[in-house]
Amino acid sequence: MWSSSAVARNTAVLLTISLLQLARGSPVVKSGVINYSFPDDFIFGVSTAAYQIEGGWNEGGKGESMWDTFLHEHPTFTVDHSNGDVAADSYHHYMEDIEMIKKLGVQSYRMSISWTRILPNGTDNNINQEGVKYYRTLFEELVKANITPVVTLYHWDMPTPFMKLGGWTNAKVIDYFEDYARVAFRLYGDLVKMWLTVNEPHEGCLSGYGQATLAPAMNSHGLGIYLCTHNNLLAHARVYRMYEKEFKPLQKGKVSLPFESAWAEPHDPNKADDVEAAENYLQMHLGMFAHPIFSEEGDYPRVVREKIDNMSRLQGYSRSRLPYFTDEEVKALRGSADFFSLNHYTALSNTPSAMESYFKVPSLHQDTGVRILVYPSWPKPFIRWQYLYPQGFRKLVNWLQNKYKILKEIPIIITENGFADFGGIEDYDRVDYYNDFLYQLLLAIHEDGCNVKGYFAWSLMDDFEWIDGYKHKFGLYSVDFNSPNRTRTPKLSAYNYANIVRTRRIDFDYIKRPEGLNTIALK
Repeated sequence: MWSSSAVARNTAVLLTISLLQLARGSPVVKSGVINYSFPDDFIFGVSTAAYQIEGGWNEGGKGESMWDTFLHEHPTFTVDHSNGDVAADSYHHYMEDIEMIKKLGVQSYRMSISWTRILPNGTDNNINQEGVKYYRTLFEELVKANITPVVTLYHWDMPTPFMKLGGWTNAKVIDYFEDYARVAFRLYGDLVKMWLTVNEPHEGCLSGYGQATLAPAMNSHGLGIYLCTHNNLLAHARVYRMYEKEFKPLQKGKVSLPFESAWAEPHDPNKADDVEAAENYLQMHLGMFAHPIFSEEGDYPRVVREKIDNMSRLQGYSRSRLPYFTDEEVKALRGSADFFSLNHYTALSNTPSAMESYFKVPSLHQDTGVRILVYPSWPKPFIRWQYLYPQGFRKLVNWLQNKYKILKEIPIIITENGFADFGGIEDYDRVDYYNDFLYQLLLAIHEDGCNVKGYFAWSLMDDFEWIDGYKHKFGLYSVDFNSPNRTRTPKLSAYNYANIVRTRRIDFDYIKRPEGLNTIALK
């Protein structure tokens, strides 16, 4: 572990620049050690994804993913004109990554497999043995270090041949995804006991198919987004049922689908219309994906079906833009998760609106019928989409627990939560973020009785952040992207997180912000 002198030295260093934006009003001041502690069976971990850290894009027999191809063909797509060809170079430095995880003291590491590193063409008729060996070695080294691998099969890096077929708008991709998952289960199921299927289908479908802010940047708003949604859910169900039948009896693993959601706050909680708008937002952005799996009745939520059907009818479509599940598909989806995987970063507020200037026709925004706002008191420190409202984390977990009865029997695991800045080792704001958000999680567990059993920080290290390239940093470890060795250095937040993991408590005084240093007020 790190020495105490290193902690003291780092905490004494002042930031050379002040924060870009301060919150209005007084900050919430907390100090001391919180009495609540995380239960003994609570899992702590860190998360990454292959394309964001791995590099080695054309090494070891790997085929091209859509991000490889898309960014090579559109080099100015990212804000800094960067790509993930090298990224943090974990392909060559994975043993250093494991050492970093060990120093944090966490029990689990969520990572993803690059589909095209083991299946270069995406199809199972050509298995790349060098790629197979790479992941086999990585998983073995993690297990040897008493770190549980939690593996995502698809974290947005679809094989290029399938992107050219329409990606997730083409239902045939479901078959190929099932084939790929079967190969992964056969190869690694003895070592990997927690699997995630399709990362954040809402964000992947909205930004990649309904907009143009993620590859493949299809921008098929109101149409492609719902084909992607439907096929992502069916792909998950297919893989879950395949694992359940062919592998679970022997391997004894668990499978889920990682959802992502902001918390939606009524802009005026005293107005029934705003309360309804916030509920509609959550149903259209989270319930659309969670309800088919976790509700007792299955299928899309009624409000989702009615909104999209009615708007499609008004727009002159002869059929709904949101496809229908068959009875067999409803049955396959219902109950197709062994835990609830939730990624959470931000909050927003809502009020009803039939049309806004940013609504495209047709689109998810127009179908939802909600104007997205934020409160001035919610800090927006660095990245365009992240507003800081820690209480929203607790509220979101409670919303899920109250919505789906099954979550009293199967656990909620937070598989991503983190804070973006512009880099630096003295990341006091990230320390505050983790303290405040984990504190809200403790309240949800101890005061609300929410069945939360795990938390994974995003991310282990600075990485390639999609359209934002390397401009924004989420890591507990800093990565020097100008160094050929991609040197990794622990930030203050790494020390702080390691202390939380070790003590299973939050100590707001463990790393103190130097007096006089500007602060983001977390309301």
